[in-house]
Amino acid sequence: MTSASTQAAVFDMDGVLIDSGAHHREAWRTLLGELGITPAPDFWRLTIGRPAEEAVPLLLGRSVTRSEAVGLAERKRAHYVRLGGRGLAAIAGAPAFVRALATRRVPRAVATSASRLDLDRLLGALEIRELFTTVVTSDDVRLGKPDPEVYVKAAAGLGVAPTACVVFEDSPVGVEAARRAGMRVIGLTTAHTEAELRAAGAERAISNFEGLSWPV
Repeated sequence: MTSASTQAAVFDMDGVLIDSGAHHREAWRTLLGELGITPAPDFWRLTIGRPAEEAVPLLLGRSVTRSEAVGLAERKRAHYVRLGGRGLAAIAGAPAFVRALATRRVPRAVATSASRLDLDRLLGALEIRELFTTVVTSDDVRLGKPDPEVYVKAAAGLGVAPTACVVFEDSPVGVEAARRAGMRVIGLTTAHTEAELRAAGAERAISNFEGLSWPV
């Protein structure tokens, strides 16, 4: 698909719009410590792009009941909120790029594995929440990434075909989800290498949004 046929932009949130990776890693590390688990150095890779409830059994290395997964996910989110009180930074160039899209009236959506509460709080703090006409969160889907549901719903909310969307993602599971929805994907190398993102299906990768212009 060429850029000329791309009509809309869809963004993941963590690691794409906001630089929240450090807080997420520390929140998971704190939770695992409370459970008496010493995580492997690269444990956080298991969590990227997934709803917290789906990451829990992967981190514990065992099956869990739905109620246990939900309970532990809520504990992790509480740690994340506490850590987030220290403040978050936007990915370089992201707010300016989104504002440029809004000025040009390019349809814009967020499709994230985070909760709607977290989305409203975090993007509100960066003063870009109101720039997105459509948001789809973990509260709105049955299955998390790499299932394409979150991206299919984002396209529907924007009123455009999935094939007319370009997605900005930082995780292989997110790239896979978007590709399964039929969307173009540009990777953000905030958590994974360009090689990893390309292997998952991204057409290219960028480190941030500085200097990026529309159409991409």
